[in-house]
Amino acid sequence: MNNPDATLSTSQARHMAELSVNWRYWYKNIHWWAIIVMIIVPIGGIYQSPQTPVHLKTAVFAIGFGFTSGFSITAGYHRLWSHRSYRATTPLRVLLALLGASTAQGTIRDPYSARRGLWYSHMGWLVFRVDPSIYQDVDMADLNTDPVVLWQHRYYGGIMLATGFFFPTVVCGLGWSDWKGGFVFAGIMRMFAVNQITFCVNSLAHWLGEQTFDDRNTPRDHVLTAIITLGEGYHNYHHEFPTDYRNGARWWQYDPTKWLIWLWAQMGLAYDLQRFSSQDADKCRLQQAQKNLDEKKSHFDWGVLLEDLPLMTWDEYVRQASDEKHALVVIAGVVHDVSRFIAKHPGGRRMLEDAIGKDATTMFTRGVHLHSRLAHNRLAALRVGILQES
Repeated sequence: MNNPDATLSTSQARHMAELSVNWRYWYKNIHWWAIIVMIIVPIGGIYQSPQTPVHLKTAVFAIGFGFTSGFSITAGYHRLWSHRSYRATTPLRVLLALLGASTAQGTIRDPYSARRGLWYSHMGWLVFRVDPSIYQDVDMADLNTDPVVLWQHRYYGGIMLATGFFFPTVVCGLGWSDWKGGFVFAGIMRMFAVNQITFCVNSLAHWLGEQTFDDRNTPRDHVLTAIITLGEGYHNYHHEFPTDYRNGARWWQYDPTKWLIWLWAQMGLAYDLQRFSSQDADKCRLQQAQKNLDEKKSHFDWGVLLEDLPLMTWDEYVRQASDEKHALVVIAGVVHDVSRFIAKHPGGRRMLEDAIGKDATTMFTRGVHLHSRLAHNRLAALRVGILQES
């Protein structure tokens, strides 16, 4: 049978990470180890959970271990190593590397594309093998020289099995004789829950919420995502100010990860916490708000732009105003055709008819006849010319 890919040259061929999934050849770039750990094992845990008695101590430990390992991703993998938003002592880096491995999300990396769709952003980037060429333009010198990162990368498989499954099983088993519960709930189900929660940073945080600071990329800000992802939900801010150790920059924004990093700093475990000034953030917020307003304004009729209006002399204006087909008035040097508005004028027909062929600027802008913003907007839509003398 002929190979349909044989006609593609090497230069034409593109890695699956750059293409939509071709289900006919889906198996070619599947990361089978990730499939086993991220999908098959959780399915087994879900199947076993109804058949496994739930001990209170195991439940409490699983929840506590879940939050702890979750923070190792948000504070460790993401803010410490991926974005260098602060620096940590060696003991803290070792602890974060160990706990991060317990989630089975791979070694310390942050590769994915939110433009590949919600499912791919959520966990497809782990299921499919990543093209190594994506790292060509990435400065990873700090990771390549970090002994903790290199150690975790070299022994990742053993560390993941030890921290993700063996450790919780032994704690629950030796602690209160709940070996199976420790393996199922504190091991498998805890890992599954943490992964789904942190994966929402890659998917939900690029789908739900507002683009507060910049709308040229996909990240968004939403408090619900922040609650789900331990504070990573103010993702538009994060992408605009990636080295800030905070996602929720304002004190009242829910971001337990930033509070934890701050606490580590008070304890001497973290230092050089990076943050952008509120003025920088306010500038970007104002610019995006203005862009949003301009976009909304573009859908309304604001009348012909002044520079696009035809010029006419005063004599031409008076002559055309005397034509029964037109009812022209001049206000601030701009000629307006009010023929279709006379009958609707709130001040009555007579006042508007008296202004035809005249300069009605004073009547429109002064004294008891000071007109509303609505009146100005309505008037702008009636522009037909501009006096040459103006």
